[in-house]
Amino acid sequence: MSFEGPLQRLVDELARLPGVGRKSAQRIAFHLLSVDETDARRLAQAIIDLRDRVGYCRRCFNVTSSDECAICRDPRRDPAVVCVVERPQDVVVMERTHEFHGRYHVLGGALSPISGIGPNQLRIPELRRRVAEEDIEELIVATNPTVEGDATAMYISREFKPLGVRVTRLASGLPVGGDLDYADEITLGRALAGRVEI
Repeated sequence: MSFEGPLQRLVDELARLPGVGRKSAQRIAFHLLSVDETDARRLAQAIIDLRDRVGYCRRCFNVTSSDECAICRDPRRDPAVVCVVERPQDVVVMERTHEFHGRYHVLGGALSPISGIGPNQLRIPELRRRVAEEDIEELIVATNPTVEGDATAMYISREFKPLGVRVTRLASGLPVGGDLDYADEITLGRALAGRVEI
């Protein structure tokens, strides 16, 4: 079923968002139609402000509303250790651990020759520049444990180890509280390969 004019346009736009199907888009559209006008305008203004005021950090390519993100500006962060992630959302996930105290570098994706994504489509040249200009001693590669993420990690290792930079990869394997019965063979294999002495 199709709605009229602006309502259908909103449903169509909402349905283009990741994780939002047509039914969810319709529910959101009708919700927005029923909320107070002030609330609807506040949402619209937040989207406009996002597009107008948020960009990428000139150093690490995390999202920021200034020239450099708060992490790059923080003098307490260790500039010698850089965690390499695929997307800005990954920075938030890493920060929630409260375990990493270095800086970041956001690649903007992972290598995928099938999709035409090579090193120059990612921010690997910018990472090379950072390694040349900054005193970076270690790159912690925190790409996703996928074929593309693993290929990206291997590429970074081959490119940066010869420059004298230590390149490490996040361990992967069984989740805390996980049960061996529910683990697949790949996860178990990674857990075995990444085992540590206790």
